[in-house]
Amino acid sequence: MANGKLAVQRLSDTIAHELERRILDGALKPGDRLQPERDLAAELGVSRPSLREAIQKLVSKGLLQSRQGGGTYVTDRLDAGFIDPWQDMLRQHPNIQGDLLEFRGMLECEAASLAACRATDADLQRIGDAFALVEALFARGTSPEVLEQQVKADLAFHQAIAEAAHNVMFGHLTASLFRVINDHIDRNLRHLRRSEEDWRELRDQHRAIWEGVRSRDPAQAAAAVRRHIDFVKASMVARARYEERETRARVARNLTRPPPATGEAAEVEQGSS
Repeated sequence: MANGKLAVQRLSDTIAHELERRILDGALKPGDRLQPERDLAAELGVSRPSLREAIQKLVSKGLLQSRQGGGTYVTDRLDAGFIDPWQDMLRQHPNIQGDLLEFRGMLECEAASLAACRATDADLQRIGDAFALVEALFARGTSPEVLEQQVKADLAFHQAIAEAAHNVMFGHLTASLFRVINDHIDRNLRHLRRSEEDWRELRDQHRAIWEGVRSRDPAQAAAAVRRHIDFVKASMVARARYEERETRARVARNLTRPPPATGEAAEVEQGSS
């Protein structure tokens, strides 16, 4: 304040604040392209020069990225600092998967509980649509393409619940965590697909989570997530044991194979063929 007068906020700052809010709320996600300048200016009721100035402010902050002739996109600046080092750590120290899963359980149980209390009708529609897609894809085959779609649908379902908690930290931390453990989830689904009983159990767990949120029962929703995380944790241990047995079996097969023929013996074999 100068000379006893309140400073008037520039219009471009107000616009930038609104766009930041949309990024924090998850209405604008990493990779999303902003509407064409003309349309966005009309929606916000501002001039295009003011909008342009606001966008430049967010570009300078690293929240938006302008591409020559290709529009303006939301970056992953809020998440990248979390994702990059943890992906490297997980590759180098796979034993911390259990710790990440424990953290995921804590995060998702609370998110589901809050979603059951706070979800709007639009949130419930989105979660319901995400669950319907999970159901449809989980009923399909086991080709690599289908499994990839199943992983994406699984994560989208859990992410929709996290965002329905209406807490910006839950939405962003869950999205970041899923990008860190995406490969781990992919391997777990492939392992669970080997057993029809496990696959049915997994589908039942997603249905229970959805029912808890839809019925607006926070305790039921949180308990369903806890059951799901405990099941995933057990399957992770089972998968590790299975992969260890597979590795030992491959080593044993290689040790029992006769050595390749060399020298004169090889020439004799070739001559007799």
